[in-house]
Amino acid sequence: MAATRRPETQYVSPNAKVIAQVLRDDQTFPNSPLPVLIYRKAVVAERVTPELFEELFRANDWRGSWRNGIYKYHHYHSTSHEVLGVFSGSAKVQLGGDRGEAYELQPGDVVVIPAGVAHKNLDATADFGVVGAYPEGMDWDMNYGKPEERPRADHNISKVPFPKADPVYGDNGPLREKWSGIHGGH
Repeated sequence: MAATRRPETQYVSPNAKVIAQVLRDDQTFPNSPLPVLIYRKAVVAERVTPELFEELFRANDWRGSWRNGIYKYHHYHSTSHEVLGVFSGSAKVQLGGDRGEAYELQPGDVVVIPAGVAHKNLDATADFGVVGAYPEGMDWDMNYGKPEERPRADHNISKVPFPKADPVYGDNGPLREKWSGIHGGH
């Protein structure tokens, strides 16, 4: 008898393309030795909905979810990693600050942003929407690349624990593979 998949995982692509991009400290934004992970078309459904991402993230213990867009200014979180799942529209998002990398995001894409990595919406369609969440529902803060934020932000980032699960694939998956053994990953 075949195993039954949980409802929220039936839409998860078993072979989503994963981009892993390390964004180093640029003296304005701490960024991280842990790579940002972009899972292309991680969720495939006739209609990608925010509920699919909320259920999926919750099932993998990424909680405190919200629905919105991405701010149009550089910001980062020093007290938690963050996951974003695109449910509608598209956007060009810059990761890592002004000298970072820009990526086009589409429905079904997931982005795992390590604590300290700056992110900014450069341009988006009017219907662009994401679901965001944090490992184990950790509290998050807002930082903007101001000199006075450091070294407090650097200290906070060094204390952020390794997530217990990949937000899409659970106990296994790209997060475990790409982050294990890197300073900041356990």
